[in-house]
Amino acid sequence: MKELDELQFPGGLRYAEQHEWARLEGDMVVVGISDYAQDQLGDITFVELPSVGDTFEKGQEFGTLESVKAVSELFIPLGGEILAANEELAESPGLVNSDPYGRGWLIQVKPTDVEELQSLMTAEQYIEMLRGLG
Repeated sequence: MKELDELQFPGGLRYAEQHEWARLEGDMVVVGISDYAQDQLGDITFVELPSVGDTFEKGQEFGTLESVKAVSELFIPLGGEILAANEELAESPGLVNSDPYGRGWLIQVKPTDVEELQSLMTAEQYIEMLRGLG
C-alpha cells in the first residue's frame, strides 16, 4: 500500500467519508472511488453496479467492489437517479485501480438535490480525514 502523499486527490471533486468521490458535469454527477480506496482494496476483480433508472437516497448502498482482499460496499454520495453505469468495468474491473478518476468511474447520477454536493468534503478536508485514520 502506498503512503498518503503518493496518492492522488484531485481538487474540484467532492469526497465522502466512505471514500467515494463526486464530480459535477453539467446537470449530472459522476461518481467513483478515491485513489486511497482503490489502494486499500488491492486488485479489483469484479464490480457490481446498479441499473440505469434506479434511484437512491444519499448514503444508500448502490453496488459492490470485489478485490483479492475483500468485498466492499459502495455508498452513493448524493441522492438521485442512475443515468449510466460504467459498462467497461465488466470486462476491465482493474480500471478502478489504474485510473480511479478517469476511465475507472462507476456511475453517472442525475441528482435529486445538487446542493448535497456541498455536504461532501473538499480534497483538503478528505486528506485531513485520512491523516486522522492513520
